Amino acid sequence: MPHVRVEALADDAWLLTLGDAIEPALLARVHARVDDLRATAPPGILDLVPAYASIGVFFDPLRVGAGEVRAWLQARLDSDALQRREGGGACIDVPVAYGGEFGPDLEDAARELGLDAETLALRHAAAEYTVAMIGFAPGFPYLAGLDPALALPRLATPRTRVPAGSVAIGGAQTGIYPRESPGGWRLLGRTPLALFEPGRASPALLQPGDRVRFRPIDADAFARLGEARA
Repeated sequence: MPHVRVEALADDAWLLTLGDAIEPALLARVHARVDDLRATAPPGILDLVPAYASIGVFFDPLRVGAGEVRAWLQARLDSDALQRREGGGACIDVPVAYGGEFGPDLEDAARELGLDAETLALRHAAAEYTVAMIGFAPGFPYLAGLDPALALPRLATPRTRVPAGSVAIGGAQTGIYPRESPGGWRLLGRTPLALFEPGRASPALLQPGDRVRFRPIDADAFARLGEARA
């Protein structure tokens, strides 16, 4: 097993660094490691937060000492029992209305890529994505698996308002804005799904390790789904 670096992140957190790249094999290792740690966590572990190549391990110092957490982490890192659960996380269908008022950057993005808008939308929806991590805003999923040929730079001037549910490309990643916020990613479409609702048992709809498939819909379907959610 490749070396994992363990260092203090704060008085109540350790950081595990598994590598320094954004690549599928490393991301799979991160998610597998999170699965293993979650299954064996001692009392006092509050959260395990994966990123592309690292994991934040947060604990309650009134319930468990930093040294005890460090010893548990080292024991798990020394174990050869690590195994990724078959099939990964849940597979989530995400309906998306592409273009027009839903995706104001679709036409320009397609021209920049040498495609027409319909082809870009179809190619974007054809991939299966993996939720690499949640960040930027509560419930915002960073999705790995974008066709490298569809990578696009962020806008030179970010928008002050991006509608909730906007599906976008930023560099080599796809993401979904869970609520209205500023943002500089290229907006291709929008989903009527609520990505984050504090009142739900699991507030974030998508979790690290989940798989996502985008399903193109039209404006009428978007309206119906939005009404059903309301």
